[in-house]
Formats: sequence, C-alpha cells, structure tokens
Amino acid sequence: MNNTIKSIQAHQILDSRGNPTIETEVILKNNIRGRASVPSGASTGEYEAIEMRDEQPSYLGKSVNKAISNIHSIIQPLLLNQNINNIQLIDSLMIQADGTINKKNIGANAMLSVSLACVRAASAHNKQYLFEFINTLYPSPISIPIPMMNILNGGSHADNTVDIQEFMIFPIGIKDFKEALQAGVEIFHTLKKILKKKNYNTNIGDEGGFAPSLQNNEEAIEIILEAIIKAGYQPGKQVFIALDVAASELYNNIDKTYYLKSEDKHFSSNHLIDYYSSLCSKFPIISIEDGLDENDWTGWKNLYSALGDTIQLVGDDLTVTNSDRLKQAITCQTINAILIKLNQIGTFTETMQTINLAKKNNLGIIISHRSGETEDTFIADLAVGCNAGQIKTGSLCRTDRTSKYNQLLRILNTVKNIDYANKSTLGCAKNKK
Repeated sequence: MNNTIKSIQAHQILDSRGNPTIETEVILKNNIRGRASVPSGASTGEYEAIEMRDEQPSYLGKSVNKAISNIHSIIQPLLLNQNINNIQLIDSLMIQADGTINKKNIGANAMLSVSLACVRAASAHNKQYLFEFINTLYPSPISIPIPMMNILNGGSHADNTVDIQEFMIFPIGIKDFKEALQAGVEIFHTLKKILKKKNYNTNIGDEGGFAPSLQNNEEAIEIILEAIIKAGYQPGKQVFIALDVAASELYNNIDKTYYLKSEDKHFSSNHLIDYYSSLCSKFPIISIEDGLDENDWTGWKNLYSALGDTIQLVGDDLTVTNSDRLKQAITCQTINAILIKLNQIGTFTETMQTINLAKKNNLGIIISHRSGETEDTFIADLAVGCNAGQIKTGSLCRTDRTSKYNQLLRILNTVKNIDYANKSTLGCAKNKK
C-alpha cells in the first residue's frame, strides 16, 4: 500500500542553544515524506520522560547518536509497512518496545521525533494542513491561540539576579491575533529602549527575552508595565502579566523552603503564596505557572484555595504532560490550567490523551515550546488543531521563537473566518462559570 512506511531516516541537528538534537524523516512507499525535530528543556521536571544523550566527549556529552541509532535499529524495523494513518498504533508500538514508564530504553527524544514525523507524513498523504489532520484525529472547533510572550528572562533561562524564570505579556484584552502580535512586538522594542535608558543590559536569554540584572522581581514587573504604557497599551485591560516561577528551581528539599536570591529571603509554601497574593494585588497578573515545587502537593492545594478563582494556576513540572500526574492534580484540586510540552511525554498520542483529559475537566490548556528549540513549527499547528486557546512560544525575536508566530499567521491567512481565542480559555475564567 502506498500509505505505508518505507523507511525512517534520522540525523543530528543543532537546537537554539547550539546543542545537538534529533531530526527525523519518515518516508512512505509513495515517497511522501514527513519531517520533525525535537526541542530540549533547561528547567526540566523530575517526572519528565527521559531525553537520551550519549554522555561522551562529543559535543561535551550532549550528542544524540545513541538515540538516533535506536531509531534506525529498533524503531524503523518495528514500523516498516505500518499504515501511516494509524498514528495511535504507531505510537503504541514504540511505547511497548521501550517498555518503561519514562522511555529510558529508547529515549523520549528518539520516539517523539518519529511520532511527529509520522503525523506530518500522514497529513501530507491525506493532503491536509497539519492542523487540519490533527483536528481530524481529535475533532473540535479550531481557533488561533492567544500568545504568552516571554519578554524578560530570569532563573535558569538567564545569567542574572532575577528569581522568576519568565515574565510574559499576555494580550488577552486584544481581540485579534495580528493586533496582539503587533502589540507584543511594540512592547518588546519599547522595553529594550527603557532598559537601555536605565543602563541595564539588553542581552537576551534562552527564549529571546531580555535578561538584565535587576533589584528584584517587582522591578521586572514595573519595567514591563512601563513598556506596555509607553507602547500605547493599557495594562490590566488590553495586556496582562503572566509569570513562570519555576519554583522547583528555588526549592530546598532539606529545609523545605524557597529561596529568592533577589529578596535574600527564605519562604515557606504559605509565605510564598502570600508573596504571590501581594504581587497579584499590586499588578495585573493573570497567570502563574509552577508557583510551587513539583512535589509540594499540600502547598499547591493551598495556592489553589488562595488564588484559583481569580488567577490561572498552571501546572508544568507538576504535571509534565502526563495523564497520570494530571489525574492526581485534578483529584487534589491544585491547578486550573496545564502546560503541554510534547517532549515531556514523548509521543503525539500520549500528548493528546493529556490534552483531552484536561478538556474533560475544564482546565485551561497552553501549548508550549522549550528553552532549547528548533525552527520546527509543529506546536503552532497543534495549538490550532486541538483548540488549545493559548500558546507559549517565547519572545518576539530569534527565529526559533518567531517561526511559531509566523506559522500562526500563515494559518490565519489560509483559513477564512477562523476564530481567535478569548479570555474564556483561561483556567480561572472557567472556574467562574
């Protein structure tokens, strides 16, 4: 049959940090091809699927030749002659062959590159756009997601004194994607001018946001608000603030406290929740991601009780795109939104299972990049095809980030009358229904 897999070819490419990653091409018997590459995270959750690295002198231990070998020697024989339209079977065959919970035998990076390349090959075979094919597999309305734009970096994404990992502008009060993107660009460039005027460094971090050393986290928010206003937009009405704290990076497992270096203070879970409450009362913050450590379940329940009705509380390291972790988070009432990262779980099918579980439980859904990205734009199509409503793909510079925004613009120009998501997609908004 022409729609079956003829061969799988993988090779090593470089990600946005200059580290090796995998690009895989799946070739069908009719010579239709699908290609995909996988990203890599810096701030990674303890429960993520395993990214296989060689840990040899090549590329300072970061080469991925072993994972590529697994694609050729284990995955390819397994998938030869499989019907490309049966993505669920393709993914399940790889999962069974690996035989572990965290994909340590074959490598989540190896499996994901094949899985996504198969989805692309299937969409090409069926003469559909990628977002259309995804939507055919998992029917729902489609929409262009609201972008979370990371314009100031701290934590493990930057070499500076800022504790919070990401400060994002979130234009949920602007009712058109093109205008929202324009606002993001204008605010980003205005922020650069402000930082220069204040004699702050304007170098950028891993995700394209500026990475100055500031006095504390509040100053970061204040400078962003100044940029929003000077660019001609209204904070708290058109543009809001979203934070990714990445609190697991701040947590001391011995004394069970969170250390904020810029404040030179140790916080208990409850004191850190009070700190967030104070920030939210002072500033137009609407979303907080990974506000507490990935194992601090009691703290998360308290955070949800304190802020869950008014603030989108996003699980990332807590849930790692894993349906079992998400079930626990839902049962414990800890979050009202989830971050979705394909490489945290390792296959397209498992990613969609987690997305559908989140939808069933009325959670907000944010499709996300990683700090080490490639120019692959799969997540843009995924966000549209599954009607996620929100996307997080970095700042307004660097091709590895802007390529996703550009793909959303292409989709917007391709599909007539496609809806733009609105604030009802936020987890906190859903709680109020």
